[in-house]
This record gives sequence, structure tokens and C-alpha cells, in this order.
Amino acid sequence: MSIQDRADALRTLHEAPQILRVVNAWDAVSARTIADLPETRAVATAGHSIAASHGYRDGEMPRDVNLAAVARIVEAVDLPVSADLDAGYDDAGETVRRAIGVGVVGANIEDRLIPFDDAVARVHAAVRAAEAEGVDFQLNARTDAIVRAGDRPLAESIDDAIARGRAFLDAGAALVFVPGALDRDTVSRLVEGIGVRRVSVIGLPGALTAAEYEALGVARISYGPLTQRVALRALRDLAADLYADGVVPEDTPPLN
Repeated sequence: MSIQDRADALRTLHEAPQILRVVNAWDAVSARTIADLPETRAVATAGHSIAASHGYRDGEMPRDVNLAAVARIVEAVDLPVSADLDAGYDDAGETVRRAIGVGVVGANIEDRLIPFDDAVARVHAAVRAAEAEGVDFQLNARTDAIVRAGDRPLAESIDDAIARGRAFLDAGAALVFVPGALDRDTVSRLVEGIGVRRVSVIGLPGALTAAEYEALGVARISYGPLTQRVALRALRDLAADLYADGVVPEDTPPLN
């Protein structure tokens, strides 16, 4: 598919009545493993996981390192790829331009609760850069109004998320990503305030199921660094078993 074909496909998935489930990848082999499943319609990267695989803390990975890893993921799959671009690396427009250059057709960009007007300007810069490249880029604009709220009352955080989300959509974002441990009432209020099929969430342990989020009008669910953590736990458990004189399981897939 051409880059515009991929962008169109991702937009269609975001606008469909079914929730888009994206299982996050962090390198070429994890992306191919996910893409090989018939249910996979798009791939999303996890910035935290890419950073960890290169020895960086979340939020401290250089842009070039992230984009190089994302480029390998794009090359590994014939599906739309949405990238985690952190907070835009101090220049959201240039970061989106470079991401499009490696084949990315959508992205998360965080507001990190910077002042309202600055956050909206960041989204606007990202959208305008994509327009200049001629790509219908699917910006999943993230607000940290809930996860970075500290001691602020939840009701105030929800109101802030809605205000930021509406402004992000007005600036051209496709969706609004509101991460956090969201209960049913919170999700309902966010969807009511931001719009049906305009809210994106993260799947966390003990959270609602994707089907429950879909019934509430959520457009997209991703899983962030949790996919890598599960994979690393499996590696740790295997290593512990091998040290205990175990053997590699017989059902281990053959090398390709």
C-alpha cells in the first residue's frame, strides 16, 4: 500500500463503528508477530517499550533513535503504523514531517499538561505539518489531564480532559487519547464531552474490556508498554526454568 492508502485505511478504522484494537510493538519482529494475526488491522508503536529496548528511560529517548526503530517497524509490515512520538521532541511539526518520511500515518503526541494554549498549538503544528506533506495523518492527540492530575479532584481532571480534547479536535486531531485507569462513569463522561468515536484509551490490568469500551462509544484501544512487559515476563520465566534444569518447551515455534 502507498502511504496515502495506509492513511486512508487508518482513518476508516478510526471512524468504523467497531473499536480499533491496536497491540503495541517495539521492534520489527514484535510488529511482524502481531501483524501475522488475521485480526490485526493496524500496528501501533510503544515509545516506552522502544526506549527500554535501547536502554533509555521513558521520555528520554532521542528522536532519531525512536524514528529509526519506527522505520524498521513500518518496513516490516504491510499495515498502517501509528507511532508514539512522545511530546513531539520540542518541535511537533518537524517530528511529524520526519515520521511521515519513514512511512508513519498516525501518531500519539502527549501534552504532558503544559499550558492549554501551548498544548493546542502543539497539535496545530503537527496537523499543519502533515497537511503540508499531503497526508491525511491520523493524530491521536494525547492529554495527560487524568494521569498527571496529582491530587486534583477527578471531576476537574475530566473537565480539563474534555476541554483539551475538544480543542485538539478543533485543531485537526483525529482522536483524543486519554490514558489512565478509567472506570465506566469516567469513560461515559469523556465520550459525552469529547464525542462518540473520538476518544482513545489504554487497556490496563483490571480495566474494562475492549467490547465494553466499544459499547460506550470509544474509538480505539491500545496497550502501551504492557505488551512488552508480558513478553519480558515470559522470557524471565523461561530463563528461570532453564536455570532450574528445565528444557525449552516442545511447542516452541521453529526458527524461520
